[in-house]
Amino acid sequence: MRGGEVIELISDLGGGKTTFVRGLARGIGSTDKVASPSFTISRIYQAGDTQLHHFDFYRLHEPGVVAHELAEIIHDTNSIVVIEWADIVQGVLPPARLTVQIRTTGDMTRTLKFNYPKSLSYIVKGLK
Repeated sequence: MRGGEVIELISDLGGGKTTFVRGLARGIGSTDKVASPSFTISRIYQAGDTQLHHFDFYRLHEPGVVAHELAEIIHDTNSIVVIEWADIVQGVLPPARLTVQIRTTGDMTRTLKFNYPKSLSYIVKGLK
């Protein structure tokens, strides 16, 4: 990750979205405790000069002021933005984003499908 990336996570409830963010935070060097922002809407994890902004819009029926906050953060090249339940902010999300679809395939197994523009291919390089 370089900073400036936007990642949209798509999955059912309990599908592993927060677990994905936990691994991402660890991968970029954050030692912060990662927890679901379902009730707080967002959390920020620090990794050196980079911030990982984790949003969860599951409980929102309309984005309101949060859409403005998200729009500002998306353009910060020192931040990585991860969004769960992004349906209500689709108009704010950049077209150049990584979309990760997580599908439960068993009690402890998941299948991940990545959709991304060529400009973000460096993120998934080497994954199989």
